[in-house]
Amino acid sequence: MRSTLVSSAIVACLASLTFAQQKAVDLTELLNAQKNLSEFTTLITTQYGEIYANLSFQKEVTILAPSNDAFGKIPYSTLGPAFERNQSDIVRSVLEYHILPGLHRANSYNGSFSFTPSWLSNKTFANVTGGQVVGGVQQSGNVNIFTSGLGSRSTLTQANLEFTGGIVHVIDTFLTPPADFITTAPQFNLTAAGGAITDTNLSDYVNTATDLTIFAPNNDAFQKLGTLLSNMSTSELSKVLDYHIVNGSNFVGYSANLPNGTVLKTRQGGNLTITFASNSLFVNSARVIQEDLLISNGVLHVIDNILDYNATEVKPVPAIPTQPAILQGAPLSGNVVPFASDLPTSVSSFVSSTPSAGASSFGLSGIGSKPTGTLSASPSVTSGGALHTSTKKGAGSVVEAPVTHLGGLLGAIIFGAGFL
Repeated sequence: MRSTLVSSAIVACLASLTFAQQKAVDLTELLNAQKNLSEFTTLITTQYGEIYANLSFQKEVTILAPSNDAFGKIPYSTLGPAFERNQSDIVRSVLEYHILPGLHRANSYNGSFSFTPSWLSNKTFANVTGGQVVGGVQQSGNVNIFTSGLGSRSTLTQANLEFTGGIVHVIDTFLTPPADFITTAPQFNLTAAGGAITDTNLSDYVNTATDLTIFAPNNDAFQKLGTLLSNMSTSELSKVLDYHIVNGSNFVGYSANLPNGTVLKTRQGGNLTITFASNSLFVNSARVIQEDLLISNGVLHVIDNILDYNATEVKPVPAIPTQPAILQGAPLSGNVVPFASDLPTSVSSFVSSTPSAGASSFGLSGIGSKPTGTLSASPSVTSGGALHTSTKKGAGSVVEAPVTHLGGLLGAIIFGAGFL
């Protein structure tokens, strides 16, 4: 009797496995069954078949597939001009950015940001070792968010759709390939840092070197020291700026890679020390007020002070919201922000995002519709940054990735990259 029951159980298990194997679908079947992915399916199969063919041969891959609603947002986003003008190199890069090697199920993310390489390797957007990364975090309520260039974010709306080669996650907004530092700077109150880098002829290096980590002081930090900085020689200002740049070999300083006590060697030659205290990240004595802003060749962290390579021993005071200045100076007359006017004007050039008939060549039937989700900055968080909410770095320390408005900014990427 017992042997009969065991045999019956084995047969039932085998039958169940066989049924599961029969139910496995390939990518074509999966996409065709998802009516909310019809725009994505049309685009990738009819216009970019080489990407689709490559996907068909994969065994473990994760696809972040923009929904039809995401396509409806295109005319109002940074990606509008590229789609409208059929700029295939840019659109191909955008699609590659939505493909992640390996299986990354929704429950593999937690409250700390992780950064996963993608298929995007076009050096214009991905001058980082291993391919440009996508940020991922799980917020309260098990809401998964993916972050990309210019501080943009996408929400996971349908998870873990399995096919024979991997899984598909449906997202509500396209990922934005990161732009270079000079293009990104104005969007995060960093025009002074961008202008100073331009004045000292560092912009080519900052925009093209591989695997950079930049700790950029915000405009307020420059404004407080306007008299001092404006009177510095070019060589002295260059040394100050170089102390904020880390160029590691195969290393990018995403927050996940910066545990408490990390020491980083800068381009200037001195060291930076990372401290995590009172739920905040500090570099030397400066507070990091926006973390993990992806740029084409690394990552950007915004800090509240200008660092001094001659005062590395100064410690942060976590109880103070804004850390006191280390260098001594005063604001310029009229509280003018030094160097801000020296930022190249091309980085703030906007291309009209008015929908055009050309978009229909991508099979975007809904491209002229109003966006269904918000692209405006959340009033409760600092746009584009990440907020700590725990007292232990790396254990649920980052749970919010705020939205930034994206309208019309791809013009800066296109003009800066010389695509037009």
